[in-house]
Amino acid sequence: MAGRQTGRHRRPPEEQATYREVFAVGEFRALWLAQALSFVGDQLAQVALAVLVYEHTSSALLTALTYALTYIPPIVGGPVLSGLADLFPRRTVMVVCDVLRAVIVAVMAVTAMPIWGLCALVFLTVLLGAPFTAARAAVLPDVLEGDRYVAGSAINNITHQGAQMLGFLAGGAIVAVVGTYEALALDALTFGLSAVILVGGLRARAAPRRRERESLGLWRGTRDGVRLVFGDPKLRSLVSFAWLCAFYVIPEGLAAPYAATFGGSAVTVGLLMSAMPTGMVVGAFLFSRFVRPTNRLRAMGWMSMFACLPLIGSGTHPPLWGVVVLWALAGAGSAYQLAANAAFVAAVPPAGRGQAFGLAQSGILAGQGLGILAGGAAAQVLGPETVVALAGVLGLSAAAMLTLVWNQIRGGVMSSMRESAGPAVVLPDAAPADVPGQAPPHAAGALGDDQPAGIRRSAPAP
Repeated sequence: MAGRQTGRHRRPPEEQATYREVFAVGEFRALWLAQALSFVGDQLAQVALAVLVYEHTSSALLTALTYALTYIPPIVGGPVLSGLADLFPRRTVMVVCDVLRAVIVAVMAVTAMPIWGLCALVFLTVLLGAPFTAARAAVLPDVLEGDRYVAGSAINNITHQGAQMLGFLAGGAIVAVVGTYEALALDALTFGLSAVILVGGLRARAAPRRRERESLGLWRGTRDGVRLVFGDPKLRSLVSFAWLCAFYVIPEGLAAPYAATFGGSAVTVGLLMSAMPTGMVVGAFLFSRFVRPTNRLRAMGWMSMFACLPLIGSGTHPPLWGVVVLWALAGAGSAYQLAANAAFVAAVPPAGRGQAFGLAQSGILAGQGLGILAGGAAAQVLGPETVVALAGVLGLSAAAMLTLVWNQIRGGVMSSMRESAGPAVVLPDAAPADVPGQAPPHAAGALGDDQPAGIRRSAPAP
């Protein structure tokens, strides 16, 4: 039938979305730009802190402890605060968190304070990242549907890892030029810009749980989230795959002491820190663009093992270029998180999405923080090369056990994803305002969307 069609049709389960199609959604562009700005400021502060602490203490434990501080807050309040993403409008949650973090980081940038005071503000800033990340993860499936969500997640991961890659490479040099406090000021500025972009580019949506909002049953929501995630074998398996990153993040936390074995310059630290994000950028691109949706689920198990296997090679004390290659290969394997993310989204009810995502992401960050802390303590005795190799061995063992379980339930997950793979897709000649999840220009601004200095470390998945 010729002419313009305004109806929608279901995307076949095996049809893959393109990046161009994803970027055609205005709300996604706002989310993406806010994310990109945030990551740029984050990496400057992260490199500065790692170099500063190790130069002053020469302690792998203290360096890892400072780095782990950016992961630990989710243990304290992450699962509880993440419930705010279901009790209040998600755009409002993100904007308020951004504004509060901008203020806190600005205070750190303009006020000299003791280390304990700085650590306390870092703790608060990272803690505010829990509801922000949960709200962002919960709203993304409303903005992007079906395989567009997978493509959008890949774009977000590539942006995150690309920012880490470039930020770590250039971070040492930039911090040396502008100074530590100036780097914090830049990070505060990115928080403020992120809030402005979200207000202007993400439309307001009502809170998913209006009746519960008045009672603020956050603890009850946390309990319900635990039951939802761990009471379902599919969700329990998927979140376990996500938490596997606690093993292969350890090299990142030991980059400074590891660099000391090669001479210990800031450039070497940045090079090592950028290795895994570089691999992740390549792996996420290839995995999302050239692997069919159902094949991603089939490959998830062995890719999770490959995310840990190369790290074992660090125990052979390879040269610097060899370490970089091994860590990059591990980063490429971690692209399996895209498949885990998509399957998790398909299995979680929309009303509980914020709590479930928040629980999963808080567990990711908490596990990473504890892993880095344990790795730093072990490196004091065994050395960073041996600890990275041991992390690879333990991670590979855990991944193998998860894969055995996953192979038994994978068929049911694939069937449920096929049943839910019916997103509305606008025909090619539809106007931009007709794209699902994208508000018309006049409604976009309606009232109602990893690391020191409040770095909003995004968990890989879900």
